[in-house]
Order: sequence, then structure tokens, then C-alpha cells
Amino acid sequence: MKGGNVKSRLSIRGTSSQTTLILLLCSLAVLAGCAGGTAPATSSLPDPTALDSDLRRLIEIHELTGDPSHGRVFPSVNDPLVQLGKQLFFTRALSVNQDTACASCHLPTLGGGDGLSLPIGVNADDPNLIGPGRTHPGGAPLVPRNSPTTFNTVMWDQVLFHDGRVESMGKTPGANGNDGHGIRTPDVAPGQADPNAGRDLVIAQSRFPVTAEAEMRGFEDGAEADNASLRDYLASRLSGHAVGDAESYQDRAAQLSDADYWREAFAAVYGPADDPAQLITEQRIAEALGAYECSQVFVNTPWRAYVQGDDDALSEAAKRGAWLFLTDIEDGGAGCAACHTGDFFTDEQFHVLAVPQIGFGKGDGPDGSADFGRFRETGEWQDLYAFRTPSLVNVVATGPYGHDGAYTTLEGMIRHHFDPATAFASYDVGQLDPLIQTERMAFNTRLALIQQQLLQATDEETALPARLSDDHLADMVAFIHALTDPCVLDATCLQPWMPGDSGDPNGLQPTVLATR
Repeated sequence: MKGGNVKSRLSIRGTSSQTTLILLLCSLAVLAGCAGGTAPATSSLPDPTALDSDLRRLIEIHELTGDPSHGRVFPSVNDPLVQLGKQLFFTRALSVNQDTACASCHLPTLGGGDGLSLPIGVNADDPNLIGPGRTHPGGAPLVPRNSPTTFNTVMWDQVLFHDGRVESMGKTPGANGNDGHGIRTPDVAPGQADPNAGRDLVIAQSRFPVTAEAEMRGFEDGAEADNASLRDYLASRLSGHAVGDAESYQDRAAQLSDADYWREAFAAVYGPADDPAQLITEQRIAEALGAYECSQVFVNTPWRAYVQGDDDALSEAAKRGAWLFLTDIEDGGAGCAACHTGDFFTDEQFHVLAVPQIGFGKGDGPDGSADFGRFRETGEWQDLYAFRTPSLVNVVATGPYGHDGAYTTLEGMIRHHFDPATAFASYDVGQLDPLIQTERMAFNTRLALIQQQLLQATDEETALPARLSDDHLADMVAFIHALTDPCVLDATCLQPWMPGDSGDPNGLQPTVLATR
């Protein structure tokens, strides 16, 4: 399906009210004088002989242990449920048209993402290809946001997805949403807990890629079905038995050629059952997928070794970068830890960075080309263009960067933080796939910049980090590299999370897998 035809099918919620918001932003910007101003320059770094002592003082102030997995429970990759989840993660049988797997946008050897600014989900020209080079006949990507990494998803305690549409109601630290307070999902109204979410955030989020048209659902068949019916249909496809509303999908063949394979695979984990519909359920599929993702814990970083006492684990450049990162702006640092807090380097909150708005959009704004971010979930004006703070653990392996992958280099993303307006003025669209939509980028991004300035002027958002010299930028990059577990850059180390040679009996496992 061509992009122009798809746009008409997207829901543009509250168009008139959104236009009013845009006009309000512009009016308030005039009144505020587009406040924000120039960030201060950093002062000199500590004396090299005092760098370790100063850095360890900062580590103590920020109460860092170096290990974001401390106290958490997560399964081994060899756990039978994880192995079942891996099989499900790599099969295209969980997409309506059988052309897309979870792995199509989240490949371990591509940092738990796909290496693309914007993913190519359904209708790929070559469904076996994952990562750079994956295309579809419509040309420009239809998925509006960058693929978040599946690595370390068990570390998130408050929200998942760029806009936080899967959200823990209790937000208990260390619980990943499994705290008895419930989890909100897109299947229920804001502020309500979804009774079918599952026990934790990872299980809850694993239920939604299959329901997204551009990701795994497709645009042709089954688009009219509710999410629950669609998930039941996919479960029935694996079991070989029609359940629920599966009959509405008969033109897509409800049964696989070898459903016995999946019945045996589920029985090996859950025990036998007389009724396949009870053996293979959408809840169990989500549970297995969640277990597989929860096993992807990669936190053995040089930074962890340094925090735990090894002075030689970091280069001098990385130490300087860490000092800049952890030091407040008013004390001469970059102030990055104001948002990238704790051992997981995220506050799990939502901030307006005004990253260039590229791509198809989420149906927001006058023509549907914008993405209002967190506002889509809360309806609060402060949340316009706000997106979740990403974790920086292994971020080196998870580019491109920004909610829409607008920056293809880590350096570019860091520079944007220092001065978003200047960064956008010099933004190079040449770094993008030429098919990515940029026609409305300038208009939508300028509105995001206005929103950022308004929030800073009204103290609703933190000040910009200090501008850094090129040398200090290099130090910051060195530090962020030190937040990388070597395993995520090593295809051999990642093999336990990759599919085996056996594949699945229906030939729906991708066979052409990109690696870094």
C-alpha cells in the first residue's frame, strides 16, 4: 500500500483542538520572547591528579553502584520459557500477513533494534532481510518512530515505548511494573489498569507490536478487528484451531502447515493440554516473548568496573566525560545526570528535546504529519512533543538516535542537546535514507522548539546543558562508550539470543540477518 493511501486511514484525534494548541504555542512564544537563551560554557575540568577522587565523590553523591541489574530477577537465556519466546520472536507467523517477525525490527546483533532511523515493518520487499537495506514497495517508511532496543527492558520500572503508553500504575523501583498496582496499556482508558496486561511491563508491551498496522498487523486484512480478537486469531494460527473471531481472517489461512510443532513447543513448557486453544493462548505468547526480552540483560560495562573500584577500567578521556556528565551546569559540568539519572541513566520521564520531526508522523497536527509524543497519552499541554528519556547503557549500539532516529551519530545527538535551535538550523538531511519524509520537518520541528522554549521560560523544563568544546564533546563520547557491555558488539557473544539452524517448520524465520 502506498503511503498516501495509508495516511487516510490514520486516526487524527481532535484536529480542531490540535490546531488551537499550535496557535497557542505560537502566541505564547511571542509573549515569552522565545526565552531559553544561550547556555553557559563549561569551566575547566579538575586537575588530572584529582580526577579520580572528584569522580568518586560524584559517584557517591549520585548513589551509583554501576550495576542497574542489582536486586532484579531475570531469567537465563537457557530457560525453557525463554527458548520458546525466542522461537516466537523470530517467526513471522505472529504477523497477519506472515511477513514480519518481532526480530524484523529488534535484532540482537543490531543492538536490539534494526539500525534504521525508521523501521520497515509489514510489506517488506524481502521479508527475510533485517536492518539496513530492508525496503518496501511504498518507498518511505510507514512506522513513525525509531525502534527502541529490547536490551535491558527488564530495568524499566515506570514506562515503555517512546510515549509511555505502557505504564506502571505503581512505579515501584526494581519491580518492572510487577508490584500489584496494575499496568495501563492502550487497550484501556488513561488512568486505568489493563486487566489483561500481564504481570510486568515487558509482557504488557509485547502484546502491542502485533496490533500496530505498520509494524505487524498490516493494512489489508484484519485491520477492522479489535486487538483482543486479533491476538486470539494469531494464537489460533499457532494452535491450528480457530477460536474467537478467527473466521474473519479465512482468506489469510488460519492454520499453519505444521501446527503440531507449536503445540509440542508450548506443551514442553506448560505441560500437555487436551484443547490446543487452552494450550496456546495470547497470554502465553506474550509471557514467552516477555521472558525472552527480559533475558537480554547486558550491563557488564567498563563503567560498572570503574564504579566498583577498578581505576584502570576507564580511559582518562572517559573519566573526564563522566565528570562533565555528572556535574551540574552551575558547577561547570554538562548537567546530563539531571535527566539521565541513576545506574540505568534515565529518569523515565518525558522531556521536549525538539529532535527534528522526520517521517510519516503519528496523525497529529493539521495534516497528520506531526508526532505530539507524550501528549497523545495525557492530553496535558506540557507534554506536547515530549518523549521518554532513553537509557544510555549500550546506547552506542542502538542508533540512530531520537524518537524518530533523526540523528545517525551519537555526536550529532549530543550536540543537539546543547543547542537544539542551532542544531536544527544546520541539520543535514543527507544523513537520512532519501526516502524518509522530510516535507513537513521544518514546520513541525519549529513548533517543538517553541514548546521547549516555553517550558524552559516557565520552569516546566530544565535548562539546556552547557555547551561543550570539541575536546569536551570527545570526552563525553568516550564516557558514553564506556557504558557499553562488550557483548552487545560481539555477534559470537550474542549467539544464544539468535535463532538456531533448525528454524521453524513453516519457513517463516528470517534467513538473511544483518549484523554490525
